Amino acid sequence: MKVSYQWLSEYVDLHDITPFELAEKLTRSGIEVDAVESRNTGVSNVVIGYVKEKSKHPDADRLNVCIVDAGQGEDLQIVCGAANVAAGQKVPVALVGAKLPGDLHIKRSKLRGVESQGMICSAKELGLNDKLLAKDQQEGIMVLPEDAEVGMDAVSYLGMDDYVLELGLTPNRSDCLSILGVAYEVAAILGREVIKPEIAVVENGGENPVQVEIEAKDECYRYAGRHFINAKIASSPQWMKNRLMAAGVRPINNVVDVTNYVMLEYGQPLHAFDAAMVQDRSIVVRLAKEGETLVTLDDQERVLDSDTLLIADRQKGLAIAGVMGGANSEITPETQEIILEAAWFTPQTVRRTSRMLGLRTEGCARWEKGVDQARVVEAGERAAYLIQQLSGATVSKGIAHAAVREPQPAVVSVTLSKINQHLGTSLAAEEVSPIFDRLQFPYEQNGDQWTVTVPTRRGDITLPEDLVEEVARLYGYDEIPTTLPEGVTTQGQLTHGQRMRRTIRQHLIGAGLNEAISYALVHPEKAEEVAGLHGFAAKPISLAMPMSEEHSVLRTSLVPSLLATLSYNRNRQNHNVAIFELGRVFLTAEEKLTQLPEERLYLAGALTGQWTRTNWMGQTQAVDFYLVKGLVESLLSRLGITGAQYRPATDLAGMHPGRTAEVWAGESRLGYFGQIHPATEKAHDLAETYVFQFDAEELEKASAPVGHYRQLPKHPAVTRDLALVVGRDVQADALETVIRKTAGELLESLTLFDVYMGERIAADKKSMAFSLVFRHQERTLQDEEVQQLTQAVVEALKKETGAELRM
Repeated sequence: MKVSYQWLSEYVDLHDITPFELAEKLTRSGIEVDAVESRNTGVSNVVIGYVKEKSKHPDADRLNVCIVDAGQGEDLQIVCGAANVAAGQKVPVALVGAKLPGDLHIKRSKLRGVESQGMICSAKELGLNDKLLAKDQQEGIMVLPEDAEVGMDAVSYLGMDDYVLELGLTPNRSDCLSILGVAYEVAAILGREVIKPEIAVVENGGENPVQVEIEAKDECYRYAGRHFINAKIASSPQWMKNRLMAAGVRPINNVVDVTNYVMLEYGQPLHAFDAAMVQDRSIVVRLAKEGETLVTLDDQERVLDSDTLLIADRQKGLAIAGVMGGANSEITPETQEIILEAAWFTPQTVRRTSRMLGLRTEGCARWEKGVDQARVVEAGERAAYLIQQLSGATVSKGIAHAAVREPQPAVVSVTLSKINQHLGTSLAAEEVSPIFDRLQFPYEQNGDQWTVTVPTRRGDITLPEDLVEEVARLYGYDEIPTTLPEGVTTQGQLTHGQRMRRTIRQHLIGAGLNEAISYALVHPEKAEEVAGLHGFAAKPISLAMPMSEEHSVLRTSLVPSLLATLSYNRNRQNHNVAIFELGRVFLTAEEKLTQLPEERLYLAGALTGQWTRTNWMGQTQAVDFYLVKGLVESLLSRLGITGAQYRPATDLAGMHPGRTAEVWAGESRLGYFGQIHPATEKAHDLAETYVFQFDAEELEKASAPVGHYRQLPKHPAVTRDLALVVGRDVQADALETVIRKTAGELLESLTLFDVYMGERIAADKKSMAFSLVFRHQERTLQDEEVQQLTQAVVEALKKETGAELRM
């Protein structure tokens, strides 16, 4: 936001405050001033002159000899090379001894033998941004209005003796996107009054013929229309041009300039229509039809959707609400009848439309951050007054007005103890009340409590803490003492979940995997390519405005992203990859979201190629099912998860039906691991690939503290090997469960070391060999008791699983 110091001084008394002092005070109160720039970039001794005569230079075709009255008592002879110079013009004249930007000094000189006593200047030579001028003033000398006073200081006339404060506003301070908003802030800092702009509309015409109807009641809360006739479209007066250019706005004509001027003054965007182009003088605020088009003021045809708010008449669209007007109703030099719009549109509506169209305007910037709904009519009346003054228009009686909702100011309470507790101060009530008075916040005081009715211009204040911040700002941050925090402290430590996540990362990195971080957004076809862990049919969640189709849907599984990473590496000749990721997935059963999706933390890994490279003996080890199972088992052991069960999984999407297992802990399904389905591998151009995926929150529930220590055994262990013949459908897990239950506490460890199917074993049978290690912590075991335990295990196995000892 660029703020003219001279403009601001009309609303707050700044006679004893320099622009730089004001910038310092604003910054110290929380409104950062990024820069203070003088509009005068080095101009002196330049006045307004009147070209009395112009004649051709006798020895140069492109030069003219001008006789200029510069108010110096005697006419000046000035040689000028501008093509647009003419007799009867008012122009800026640099006198002999003048200085111009670029350290240019004007001296008495001769051009082709003709004496020149100064220079007639262009806008660029005066250091003005000529892009903010009308196109006919961007080339050649600067031609000034007829009301310019001969001999007057040009710096003053052109507003170049002004300073511009550039504010770096945070999004919550939209109130300072207007001169008046800044005036309230400055008045509060300095303890002075705010002088309101003059509004004195004279309704000297007939009844207002404008009719207003709001159809889109959720997108537009208020719409007011003023009607004018007999308007004369012309150039704006120089004082208005100066203020617009100081704010970086190009003057156009008196009516359009007024709408921009009041937008800068009140922060309320306005728009003027050529009423002759509005059918039946009827304004309808509605949503556009899908695919409806409108040519905007920049001569671009815009294709609208059904969420775009449109200002229309009974037949056609006239403007995109809050964004840009239509070319079919713009103000032109022939316009005589005008409809002035002052309305309030919801910020989200304007923000969405602006992003959808890729169109940013000064009005959009204010709508998106919030406009004061209570000032809509007041700003419209201010604009009506200025249009009447500058164009001589006749104002029709009454305002065409429609309102859906009335603005309700926020009421916030705060206590003195809360203020002092938050700020570490010891303020008294007598020090706080004047601060609310300076802010012009109405309040009721009950002892040490204030109930404040916050003006609608300050939409950023909704909580007691916001009022505390206001007190701090105006009391002065520099006045707040430095104190140590007080209160009960607790020893900082990681939560169980945080420790678990660190342990997972350390373990898998130590095992040889690399951590990956992938996009949470995936291609719609990849979202459910490989199964997640959700127990319902998760619906893909599509972005409303995705940057690309490749990243348009929130993921429901981590595996597709990891497969894409493997494919990326394989395409770059990196065939041996082992990666894992801890990331969030987004789950919902709704086709169209009515509430936020569930976010779950998943752990997933993907491995392909060789696990160990060729060593000196020529041996390698490729990634396979049992290697991944070993990784999973070691991780579960590290997390303190015991008694995990592995069950075949034959129906998981994207997984090999014969090489996939689910992992359970009691009644909780922790996750799964196994080989990717060959069709999925082919789709990604991958070799044999294995993955695992776990619900980290289920792992956290099942995990237990690890790191318990016990004394090294003093007594020897006894080992027994059992080779069991069982049916091919019997799982090792079932045998292990029976063995552990029967052997009891004396069983120190149990290992499956051989599985055999072949000769001398029935076709429907297999042999599974286990190594059992027995040990007692307090004494040496006897062979007889170990034999009894072993026999009990064999009998239990036979009874519960049909297992027979292999002879």
